[in-house]
Amino acid sequence: MLEHYLITHCSPTLAGLKTANLFNCPFSSLEELNEVLHVWNRELNGKGISLQVLHICNHKALIYVYRWKRLLKDLKQPGVWNFLQTYGYLSVFTVKDVLFQLSKRIQECDGFPHEIGVFLGYPLGDVQGFIQNKGKNCLCCGFWKVYCNECEALRQFAKFEKCRKVYTRHFTNGKTIQQLAVAA
Repeated sequence: MLEHYLITHCSPTLAGLKTANLFNCPFSSLEELNEVLHVWNRELNGKGISLQVLHICNHKALIYVYRWKRLLKDLKQPGVWNFLQTYGYLSVFTVKDVLFQLSKRIQECDGFPHEIGVFLGYPLGDVQGFIQNKGKNCLCCGFWKVYCNECEALRQFAKFEKCRKVYTRHFTNGKTIQQLAVAA
């Protein structure tokens, strides 16, 4: 069942086009969820992809699928760390520490903390624009709300959508997630 979520929601990350994706996945027991995640991490970690639960509520797990090297690179972009520090992120970090803090912020917030966009590979200007405009007045909307570089965002959206369609077709025709995941 997790395979369907990975293809539907995470194709751009599996293909190496995007830093990360999120999805909610129902589960019947924590033991089963942990086992499934352990298996998928064993299968995909060698390709630079990790799966982590960020939040659990009502037998649904919020699963973060990410490329840790790309996430680290994103977090080191100019202005990103200063931005995250305004939300209480520590000045010295590892990916594990930062994701722990993000998980805490998700639990504390009513909904998603707005800085989550940085963890999904959204441009910092768009994340800040979303916060400043309270989600309104965007130039366009696709995989995220765009406030800065509309042309580049539209190109990215088209790539991501094409990737999802191609991955869905290949998966439907018998390719496995392991075959479709691109090594970093």
